[in-house]
Amino acid sequence: MSDLVPSALRPQHPVPRSLSGLVDEFDLELRGDIDSLEVTGVSLSSRTVQPGDLYVGVPGRNSHGASYAAQAAEAGAVAILTDEAGADLARGSGLPILVTPDARAALGAVSAWIYRTDENQATLFAVTGTNGKTSVVYLLFGILNQLGVVSGLTSTAERRIGDIAVTSSLTTPEASELHALLARMREAEVRAVGIEVSAQALSRHRVDGLLFDVTGFTNLSHDHLDDYATLDDYFKAKLELFQPDRSKRGVITVDSEWGQRLVEECRIPVTTLSTKPDIEADWRMTVLEESAQFTSFRLEGPDNRQLETRVPLLGWYMAANAALAIVMLVESGYDLDAIAHTLDRDGGIDVYIPGRAERISGDSGPLVFIDYGHSPDAFLHTLDALRAITDGRIIMVFGADGDRDITKRADMGAIAARGSDVVVVTDFHPRFEDPAAIRTTLIEAARAAVPDGELYEVPDPRAAFRKALSLAGENDVILYAGPGHEDYHEVAGVKIPYSAREDSRQALREAGWL
Repeated sequence: MSDLVPSALRPQHPVPRSLSGLVDEFDLELRGDIDSLEVTGVSLSSRTVQPGDLYVGVPGRNSHGASYAAQAAEAGAVAILTDEAGADLARGSGLPILVTPDARAALGAVSAWIYRTDENQATLFAVTGTNGKTSVVYLLFGILNQLGVVSGLTSTAERRIGDIAVTSSLTTPEASELHALLARMREAEVRAVGIEVSAQALSRHRVDGLLFDVTGFTNLSHDHLDDYATLDDYFKAKLELFQPDRSKRGVITVDSEWGQRLVEECRIPVTTLSTKPDIEADWRMTVLEESAQFTSFRLEGPDNRQLETRVPLLGWYMAANAALAIVMLVESGYDLDAIAHTLDRDGGIDVYIPGRAERISGDSGPLVFIDYGHSPDAFLHTLDALRAITDGRIIMVFGADGDRDITKRADMGAIAARGSDVVVVTDFHPRFEDPAAIRTTLIEAARAAVPDGELYEVPDPRAAFRKALSLAGENDVILYAGPGHEDYHEVAGVKIPYSAREDSRQALREAGWL
């Protein structure tokens, strides 16, 4: 396994808190002496411990985190918080041990206390859903910047404070990292933060200790059934976010039955948004024009309020994401007319979203888009958007995640075959699975859907893209779906450096298109 540790943004000037105060606040069992000891940070990994940290040892997939208490002590940890089993493992570390029944469940509240999250004055936006979370977070960030608001975000792609950014390892960071990030944002006088919240983040306590001002819901479709037994279980995990102890109010896209059900079952005030004329909603988004360069749309709301603008992104679904971001801003207190004036001044929304239907190609040659989509619904929407802007052929390059939800693979293969003219199946993070078996599932599904379709199997992703490029003409489109912003290819536990964006640009240069 790679031993690279993702970067994290922490406060540069942490304010210490007493360990005795922590014990009293959370009624922790104490083993050891903590007189006069102070804590300035929290770490869930012994490899990221900084001097003054509370090290939190939780059970892991292969070992208990408390097994690494001695390494944490060497790195400067002042104490360990763990469960009863962990306390036994950490006994020889020399650290004071704070014991709680479930250290992971306690992590969010403890991190919030140490990093003083309740002193954070920034407006907190949460975005959840199967697809579109990252895009909405970046759209919030972009519009807020246009409004002159100092902003931050945390997404699948990166954590960002203004111009400072680090690469993400999880869609939603662990609670210890998230509260540290918010403390760093407080130092930078950030006034608004967009946070991408996955279902797993809710199930695994990563957003504990936070109360969001506005939470947005994009959609829910087939994904993550390796983590959740049914779509209903997946939905219920997301429903957690729309409760009074998590969010003050919500904005829900009601284009699907899942969104409509969320409105019925949530326990906070909500505003609804739809892109479909036959669905009743408080706000409505209508696409005005689609092109490879932008999508323009109209947003209409209560009291005859409306704005027209454009987003420099492909497809109606990106307009829907932008509409959701705008309504979330309005629900948090921003004036729609002020937003409309700013966007009109700037010629639309100024945003860059890494690896989301990102155009790689230049002014000549085939259009090439790199996308992070790796679910049936994401494939469907992106292919539909591409069909709307091209008269040429659509050539799709894709694979499927190993060691992830296997139930969606057949649908991915079928949708790719139906929505494109040429399919090139390749490897995409096979991890510990047999990559040939993954490809076979995709190929068989594609052939069953379109028996006479043009289909190629090219295991190496570099060669696969070049095969697609060799088949493309001036008016064609290539969609390379899956890798998006990522800069590695994971095989048997090893993350091999690979950027689809950079490799595709290189291939276009080799072909004389860039």
